Parts: sequence; structure tokens; C-alpha cells
Amino acid sequence: QVACIEGVEAYVERIKEVNPLINAVVKDRFEEALQEARQVDKLLLEGPHDDCLEEKFPLLGVPITVKEAFSLYGMPNTSGLVNRRNVIATSDATVVSRLKQAGAIPLGVTNCSELCMWYESSNRVYGRTNNPYDLQRIVGGSSGGEGSVLAAACSVIGVGSDIGGSIRMPAFFNGVFGHKPTTGVVPNDGQFPNAQGVRTSYLCTGPMCRYAEDLEPVLRVMAGPGVSKLKLNEKVSLEKIKFHCMDHDGGSIFVSPVDKEILQAQKKVVEHLESDLGVRVQRVAIHKMKYSFQIWSAMMSSKDSEGQEAQRFTDLLGDHGKPVWPLWELMKWLVGMSSHTLPAIALGLTEKLVNLNLSGKAKLVSMGKSLQEEMEALLGPDGVLLYPSHPTIAPKHHSPICMPFNFAYTAIFNVLGLPVTQCPLGLGSEGLPLGIQLVAAAYNDHLTLAVARYLEKAFGGWVLPGKV
Repeated sequence: QVACIEGVEAYVERIKEVNPLINAVVKDRFEEALQEARQVDKLLLEGPHDDCLEEKFPLLGVPITVKEAFSLYGMPNTSGLVNRRNVIATSDATVVSRLKQAGAIPLGVTNCSELCMWYESSNRVYGRTNNPYDLQRIVGGSSGGEGSVLAAACSVIGVGSDIGGSIRMPAFFNGVFGHKPTTGVVPNDGQFPNAQGVRTSYLCTGPMCRYAEDLEPVLRVMAGPGVSKLKLNEKVSLEKIKFHCMDHDGGSIFVSPVDKEILQAQKKVVEHLESDLGVRVQRVAIHKMKYSFQIWSAMMSSKDSEGQEAQRFTDLLGDHGKPVWPLWELMKWLVGMSSHTLPAIALGLTEKLVNLNLSGKAKLVSMGKSLQEEMEALLGPDGVLLYPSHPTIAPKHHSPICMPFNFAYTAIFNVLGLPVTQCPLGLGSEGLPLGIQLVAAAYNDHLTLAVARYLEKAFGGWVLPGKV
């Protein structure tokens, strides 16, 4: 019905219109994208119109954006690190290559936090990205540019990665859908920094989009041959799902209490499930969730099965150059001389503290393994847990530094290896997105995706910024 060139042109114009406000796309490839769109139209005009074309190119002509941390040929690949500002990708990350082979057309790359390890997308290379619902609010991190660009209707599909909530927090703050797949199914190759040692079990690459129905076809392409593990062909009967609900983590001293509006939105979901599907949502209180941040932190810095140490953040900051001394960088930052952001410097400082108490760390790693068993037993083959995406709605710029551990609500599921879909639930009283995490046992991604499609119909899903 619409020529590919028309669709791509519309998205290019939209980016040109709103990107000066949100600063989400940090480098575009509009000319190449328009040329690729013309080739798609030529293929459709000349080629056979049969099912083979749809099977071979399931995303033919679909405009996408890619987190700058992923290699996209000809585009920068700095991850917001100043001493990588001249790095240009000479190949495509595996997932980017698969999306392109499926017919998708990349429009450009989007902003992230420095080295993808903070939940505000701001760095010394590209500056700060703003929330389309309120420019004074954060977009989340580290896939914050993707969350912002999708919410602002500048792209159809986003490529994100997630080691502590980096897909789900931006999806939550920007009112879109994001899926963290079961660990080890979608390849992480071709992103910087990539995970090493034990962290290879926690980093996940996944799709972000405005509409729930788009998650599954994109996930199929991203996963490639590994997709069979995810049971996406199994039909889901929502009435047979065993729903569980947990309102908060139990009161961690490191994390903010959950906002009343977020609790209210979750309550409405529970009431709707019970009245519409006739199911009973079981309230649960999992005691170990109270230690989510400590468990994530300990497991992230632990040795892998072969005894390999986790890569140090300060080494990544140096990026094969001189090692970075966090205390010295902090002094430089205070007088405006550091090329690093304050959150990155703070993370470098806290990293040293984590390894001081080795016996305490071992106990937390053991607690994490025990929590994983408890969670898998609770969810089983047919369970879905409803859990807040974050304790607060999108905070104002810079305020995460005051509550740096609030990402624990998403991070815990990385070290547990569970699939999670972030689902928007409309806007709150301040016109900012609300949402919820849908969690299932490993390889039961089909359950959370099915519930997300259901909740989108019930609660309206993505809302265009400025519409209300």
C-alpha cells in the first residue's frame, strides 16, 4: 500500500523534526537508507510476488535504528567513550547483519551511556538524550537513545542490549516495549564493550519497539538458528498461565520505595487479569529479592567456572590505553578536566570496594544461585511473574546519581538468566509512562510475549508523546 521509499522518507523527516529536541540519533545514514529503500521498491516491482519473498525477507523495507554500542558498518562505535571517538565500524554486529539480511533498513545509530554501564544516556562524545514525554527527564540507559527514538515515532524497531536493565529501563521510561530474552540465545557479538568471563551469562541482546506484536518476529530474526529453544511456535492459552505478583523487592535500603502510581497500575493489571481471564493472581513475597543489588553486584564481579576474573570497568574505560585511576579522574572532574562522566568515575571507585569483602561476596553469589532455583520452581513451565520495572517513573536529569542502585529491579533478572518483557501501561498523572515487567522461567519467552500482546490491547500500549 505504501512504497518503501515513502515509508523511509517519512521516518527520515520525523527524525529531522524531533532529533534536535531529544538528541537520540547520534549519527544518521539517511542517504544510504533512501538508496536501500529504492532497491526494495525495485525488487517488489520486478520480482515474483509469492510467499518465498516474505519468508526470505520478513522485515523487508522496515526502518530500524541501532544502539551505537553495536557495530553498524560505516557508523561510529564509541559507546560514549571519548578515546574511541574516531572508531568507525568496519563490519556489522551479528544481530545487525541478521536484521539487514531480513530486509530491514538502518536509519542510524542512537545514544547510550558511557560504556553502557549507567541508567542515564549521557556521555562526553554525544551529550545527553532527552525523554520525548518531558525533555527534563531521563531516557534510561544504556539503550536510552533507542527508547527515546522509538517513543518519538522516529523508528519501528530498535536493537538494544541489557546486562542490568539496559533494554527494559529505557523501554519503561519511554513507554515502549522491550524484551530481554533468555540468556545465551541471541548472539552478543559485535558490540562494545562485549561481555567476558561470567558476564557472558548475563548480557542479553534483544528487540525494542512500539507495538507488542513486533517483538516476536524481530526476536526470531535476531536469534537465528537458536530461536527453536524459545518455543515461539507454541500456542499460549492465557487462562492456563499461573500468574504471580510481587509489588516491591521487600524494602532494600539501597533502593527507593515503589511509587504509588506504579503500584496502582500493577493493581489494575491484576484486577483485569482476574476479571477478564478468570484467573487467580497469586501474591508472592520472595525474601531474597530484597538483596537484588548486592546479588547482582557480587555475581557480576565473580570468577567464571574456569576461574577467569571479571573484566574490570577501569580497564574498559582505558580501552587498551593507559589504566584509568578513578580517584584522579574524580579530582579532574571537579575542575571540569575529565573526559569521563561522573557515573562512570563513581562505578570505577565502587568496583574496588566490592572486592574488599570476599567472604561476603561468596555468600551473595550462593544466595543468587539459591534465588535462581527458587524462581524457576515458582514459575515452572507455565508461570508469569508481574514485577515493577523500576521504583520510580522517569526521573529528572542527573537525579539517578542520588539513587544509583534503583536499577536493581531489572538487574536481578540478568543474573537469574530469565526472560523478561517490559510492557507499557499508559501514562501517569504527570504525563509520563507507566509499565510493568513480565517474567517467566528460562526459555519461556513465548509466555511473556503473549501476555504483553494481551496487555497492550487492554491498556493501550504506546501513547504518542504530546497526544494527551
